[in-house]
Amino acid sequence: MRVVELRAEHVREPLGLGSARPRLSWRLETDVPGATQVAYELTVGEHSTGRVESPDQVLVAWPAPPLASREARAVTVRVWTGPEDSATSDPLRVEAGLLDPRDWRAALIGGEARPGDTDGPAILLRREFELPAEPVRARLYATAHGVYEPELNGATAGDHVLAPGWTSYHHRLRYQTYDVTGQLRAGRNTIGAWLAEGWYAGRLGFRGGRRGVYGDRPAVALQLEVACADGSTHVIATDGEWRAAPSPITATGLYDGERYDARREEIGAHEWGPVTERPLDASRLVAPDGPPVRRTEVLRPVSVRRTGDGRTILDFGQNLTGRLRIRVEGERGATVVLRHAEVLQDGELYTRPLREAEARDEYILRGGGPETWEPRFTVHGFRYAEVASITHASSVETGSAGAGSVESEVDAEAVVCHTDMTRTGWFDSSDPLLNRLHDNVVWSMRGNFLDVPTDCPQRDERLGWTGDLAVFAPTAAFLYDCAGLLTSWLADLAAEQAELGTVPFYVPWVELLGPSLPAAVWGDAAVVTPSVLHERFGDAGILRQQYPSMRAWVDQVAALSGEHRRWDSGFQFGDWLDPAAPPEQPAAARTDPHLVATAAHADSARRLAHIAAVLGEDGDRERYLAHANAVAEAFNDEFVTPSGRLASDAQTAYAMALTTGLLAKEEQRERAGRRLVELVRAEDYRVGTGFAGTPLICDALTGVGAADVAYHLLLQRECPSWLYPVTMGATTMWERWDSLLPDGTVNPGEMTSFNHYAFGAVADWLHRTVAGLAPAAPAYRRILVRPRPGGGLEHAEAVHDSPYGRIRVGWRRANGQLNVHVSVPPGVTARVELPAPGWAPVEAGPGIHEYTCDFRAPADDPPPVRDAHPFNTPEKE
Repeated sequence: MRVVELRAEHVREPLGLGSARPRLSWRLETDVPGATQVAYELTVGEHSTGRVESPDQVLVAWPAPPLASREARAVTVRVWTGPEDSATSDPLRVEAGLLDPRDWRAALIGGEARPGDTDGPAILLRREFELPAEPVRARLYATAHGVYEPELNGATAGDHVLAPGWTSYHHRLRYQTYDVTGQLRAGRNTIGAWLAEGWYAGRLGFRGGRRGVYGDRPAVALQLEVACADGSTHVIATDGEWRAAPSPITATGLYDGERYDARREEIGAHEWGPVTERPLDASRLVAPDGPPVRRTEVLRPVSVRRTGDGRTILDFGQNLTGRLRIRVEGERGATVVLRHAEVLQDGELYTRPLREAEARDEYILRGGGPETWEPRFTVHGFRYAEVASITHASSVETGSAGAGSVESEVDAEAVVCHTDMTRTGWFDSSDPLLNRLHDNVVWSMRGNFLDVPTDCPQRDERLGWTGDLAVFAPTAAFLYDCAGLLTSWLADLAAEQAELGTVPFYVPWVELLGPSLPAAVWGDAAVVTPSVLHERFGDAGILRQQYPSMRAWVDQVAALSGEHRRWDSGFQFGDWLDPAAPPEQPAAARTDPHLVATAAHADSARRLAHIAAVLGEDGDRERYLAHANAVAEAFNDEFVTPSGRLASDAQTAYAMALTTGLLAKEEQRERAGRRLVELVRAEDYRVGTGFAGTPLICDALTGVGAADVAYHLLLQRECPSWLYPVTMGATTMWERWDSLLPDGTVNPGEMTSFNHYAFGAVADWLHRTVAGLAPAAPAYRRILVRPRPGGGLEHAEAVHDSPYGRIRVGWRRANGQLNVHVSVPPGVTARVELPAPGWAPVEAGPGIHEYTCDFRAPADDPPPVRDAHPFNTPEKE
């Protein structure tokens, strides 16, 4: 037996924690069948709990006196699986950050405004200092109004990208902690930083967006604390004594790209000038709840095509979020221009879907040998890139006029960037198109979980839309350990909600088209997301943290619904992007938006009643349960006929009514189920749902005994369907079912992203129903193994690294039999329900289990998918 992955809170690297009492989690690995934890002992420094008789392993309360600022302690856990059988973890070093605002001595500093710097250039800041002896411990605490990259003695500190990330800056400002002991030396040292506008002062949003949403000028705060071998301590903090200079980055923005003039790298002493200084409001500072954005992968082009006019078009074979890293050699002053796009049309980069985002980087060579460059403060969403060399005459303060040329081909690779979450979920089946669909979901999550869960990574938007996350949260929580990222995002949601009086359309909030209004599904993210985090990660703390926000949302909608309990007024997104909606009217769905709103409200009220029970708020539990029942009754009165037909005779209407328990009578549920099947068949098994219905449609069909129909819908390849984009070469999920039309041209609608994760919410059904791995208790402490094979699939499998350990459920069918493999980690139990007549549910404990039963596919089960469509080709030109 081994104790592995001892962790504090939701972070892998417990340096600079923001909690004085971080919760602890661990996992067990053992080859002994049935072994499970019966007791533990936590040791924190000199403090020990002694043996605690408990099976708890996830987010266990801190058992020692609280940490002080900067304090580090070693934590170990000893686990027993019997009276004598025990194992002890390796020590985990847990270190607190700056927990008291009074710990901060740094001021915010920036550069003085210079004429003509309206393009958002980056600046350099620096200071020299002396250390009397070798450093034995050094921590750099850093934050910014903007984005920064710190340096010590000419080397970057840390590997973060776009730090400190994007939070609702006027409420919360994140700071980072770096261990920089190895980057310092006795004697003279230099500390510095690159600083750019980022989200703080740069352009944000669509239709031109806004600049300076949070402030006009970027600034950085650095606080270096050093303990030396001679016993001395030193604090070097940003103040008015620092110096600033223009950097080689002459323009940079998240949407438009970066321009870098390598001729400016040698900065003269005369260019260093005074800094501006303003106080740092340390009361707003928070430590990170999750990992930072990092470079996570590097991709080489899968094809390179040179045009007749000297340009090079690169295909990386995968739509991604990141930037290019180039290697080039040429004359001083030559310029390399990089352009980015998700698709090609007529053989060229098709940039209309980018709207007003230029997505263009420029590099001006310094000359004299090989040069390598990667932008610092921008990212793009792209699969294709165009590289062009421009020879021109130019002059800058640090370079001479003249013509420059590139002497060799530019070598380029794509650097993938996103929040560095741990992958936790996998799916595989006998259908290669279905596997590619799942891969597309994963890549869309990677591309859009960039510090906040955005809608898309490429155009002039990239906002944390609440509706997208509300429908995708269960899938996200299976695929990656995103608990820390979403915990931070929810804190921003609650802060924005408290100020605005409602849950905004996206978080952090940027007012672009007027004030935010309450809207169903979007606003319900306030309840749905914490509920999912509790279910998938076992975090009751997030329920307590967000409880006021959840109550405020449900109470607000209850007031809007009035005595008749129907939310039938005000703005609604409805079943957004129903495939029947015209390109420029994405809200023109077949389902009544007020039906969607009332159903979503009933579901949130019922969820909140359950959450109140978990938190011991019994009065609230009764109140919200009664309210949910009243809303359901009102829903029936307004939208449901006595026989079970719905006022909106559409797939989403029936899916919502069936999956949220809104139909009062059994005969109504049966009729609604039959009608849903009729609608799906009438549309030849094509998708007829938008944002509200897509996550629910397959569950609704399965729940009424029509899993075969759900499989037909899932495996449909004609537009609109989940597999249509795969057959068109998609490598991520699309915003529209037909972002690319069957003739290979791009949808004319204004909103035509090729990287949106929302419709990938179907992956949760793949995990729970196709493979058969579903949570049945928080943190997967209990699971339901209930695979429902179909669709001609010969095998399927889901693997999930749960908080208790790796769970694996897979099945294979052949010769009229179904073989099911189940791997259960210590601390988890399983209920196994197989689709065979007379099969009695089986309870399974930790270990590896095999089950076999007779199984016959439904009569209309389609044949297995053979390679009918190539799906590894580029999205059509």
